[in-house]
Amino acid sequence: MEYYLAAISFFAALIFSLGGIGAAIILIPIMYAFGIPISVAKPVGLFYNTISLTGASINNIENKRLDFKLGIPLIIFSFLFAIVGAYLSKYIASRIVLMLFVLFLLFSGLMFLFFKKKNETEYREDVPYSPLSFIGAGAGLLSGLLGIGGGGIISPLLLMMGFNPKKITAITAFVVPFSSLSGFLTYWSIGAVDWELLVITSLAGLAGATLGTIIMQNRLNPKMVKKILAIILLIMAVKMGLKLF
Repeated sequence: MEYYLAAISFFAALIFSLGGIGAAIILIPIMYAFGIPISVAKPVGLFYNTISLTGASINNIENKRLDFKLGIPLIIFSFLFAIVGAYLSKYIASRIVLMLFVLFLLFSGLMFLFFKKKNETEYREDVPYSPLSFIGAGAGLLSGLLGIGGGGIISPLLLMMGFNPKKITAITAFVVPFSSLSGFLTYWSIGAVDWELLVITSLAGLAGATLGTIIMQNRLNPKMVKKILAIILLIMAVKMGLKLF
């Protein structure tokens, strides 16, 4: 089982890192299908996001693709609210949260496909701190509640605000490890962690995400990245929606 999960972790991280989004959203249901309890899968998924997208972020930093000013408010609020979300997960019906998240992911994916700026070659370069702080808080809250990264919230909203899709993937890959780490530490403090499973999936995810980031930045243009983000979000929506039935 460990070898299968390692292979799945590698390819999931490779694909999802193309959009700067943590692959825990896919890995958690897969682990559950292997008979691993959700309570064990959640912290593993969060740590997996932390390690895999940290590798992607290091690559982005080394190649000077990351806009730190844009990422700071997202990091601070997603980190703090992921802790809140992880604690609230004990009291809020997960089905209700799941239904709302599926609807949002569908909306986000469709926005990536059909939302167009008047001029696709011009993107905003300012740093609107207040909207970014609210986005970070919402992403962190859902990250903690569901045991996943908040990339599915951050990416489409930044696109709607007019930022370059390539910049968005770098920012999202930078922010998600922070919210995932705080969520993981919170789950660890209130429950057990399967360290063997965590190490196996995370190392495979690190390799996959690093490779995916290199492919995205060197081979794909912003329009293609936007389409990839749309496909990823819609797949996430369908995958999570199936759990409702």
